[in-house]
Amino acid sequence: MATNTYRIKNGDSSDTGRGSIFARLEKWVRIDTAFEHGLPVKYLPHVLFVTAIGIFYIGNSHYAEKNVRKIDRLKTEVEDLRADYTTLKADYMFASKQSEVAKNVKKLGLKESLQPPEKIVIEDK
Repeated sequence: MATNTYRIKNGDSSDTGRGSIFARLEKWVRIDTAFEHGLPVKYLPHVLFVTAIGIFYIGNSHYAEKNVRKIDRLKTEVEDLRADYTTLKADYMFASKQSEVAKNVKKLGLKESLQPPEKIVIEDK
């Protein structure tokens, strides 16, 4: 029966330049020594403050992105409405020309007057 064996290197893994980034980071930061005697309560207000600022920053970023998307959507809607307005205005201007009005009222039996309009003047006594 074959047994599985493994070797344990003596020494530090960072001596050879190999090892994970996290192992090197752990040796450099020494987090385990900070928590040897329990949680350092004196740093708790600072940690909570930085956490609150981080949450505020993330929320503010989401709010700004939402507003940018809303502005883009409204810009496209305004462009569509402006195009509709221009089209309707052109149609109205065409339909209100004298020749078009005369053509449309001819169906109703009305005729265009050939005499120019007269001005009525009332004199004060």
